[in-house]
Amino acid sequence: MQNSIAKRALIIGITGQDGAYLARHLLEIGYEVVGSSRDARSSSFGGLKMLRILERVKIVQMAPTDFRSVLQTISSVRPTEIYNLSGQSSVAVSFDQPIETLESVLVATGNMLEAIRFLALETRFYNACSSECFGDADGEAADENTPFHPQSPYAVAKAGAFWLVANYRQAYNLFACSGILFNHESPLRPERFVTRKVVAAAIRIARGSEERLQLGNVSIERDWGWAPEYVDAMHRMLQLDEPSDFVVATGRTVSLGWFVERTFSALGLAWQDHVDVNHHLLRPSDISVSRANPVLAERLLDWKAKVTVDTVIDRLVEYEQKNISQNGVSA
Repeated sequence: MQNSIAKRALIIGITGQDGAYLARHLLEIGYEVVGSSRDARSSSFGGLKMLRILERVKIVQMAPTDFRSVLQTISSVRPTEIYNLSGQSSVAVSFDQPIETLESVLVATGNMLEAIRFLALETRFYNACSSECFGDADGEAADENTPFHPQSPYAVAKAGAFWLVANYRQAYNLFACSGILFNHESPLRPERFVTRKVVAAAIRIARGSEERLQLGNVSIERDWGWAPEYVDAMHRMLQLDEPSDFVVATGRTVSLGWFVERTFSALGLAWQDHVDVNHHLLRPSDISVSRANPVLAERLLDWKAKVTVDTVIDRLVEYEQKNISQNGVSA
């Protein structure tokens, strides 16, 4: 593996959950960190502020879907490593905004790869792929050899970006790889993501709110991990002697119904008394069961998830309770 001393990382999508945690991780091991934002003047950089690292990161303005903007930024920064974490990240939103999702994921990834090739840089490239690409795998645990069957515009975009990375790796000998990450959560998640939505609503209800939590299909099953752990796996991928793609997950799958029950019970509540299944929230197409086999990451990256879904819930509940106590409202 490479030595991490005196390296410069460009994190594209630093304003998101993974971008903020990755920036903190890289700063802790001695990297110079540059982060891009579509509009650096209007972005709040809430995640970087929460982690208290905003002043330690250099922010540049870049539009990932504009090749000229990408080329100028990469040429100026000359990063040792690029982490592509940008793009529309909600499966549900992708059904309402399919073209924007495709452009923000697939076109943007192509621009970054082509800029590295055009500039003839030795830059190592990490691409954020997604377990959504697998679709329904008949309940089998997906690994790096499991075929893709995307079932949403988001998954189609991520699958396309995955194959674009693989093509540039093969055709141009770029050190480029994709991390096929299963669901990973943290307090930096926006409330539009179901885990944060469930936890925030449960705590408000426990504090006296008479609202009812509206959910779609609670029978879906997912592998939920802890985001701060997953960014370590991203970094480890770019330290290998040869590039490769990896599934990153805990290896444990539970249903959304179980997640909801576990969250409400942690607050002394029976979830059935406070939750409605709203058929208007059902997606046009959804994955029933998402399972992972992350054994390759453990073997080649020496990485294994330590935080299970139980601890994820406990940490999210603890954060949300503290946040409401301090601010009076759920963030």
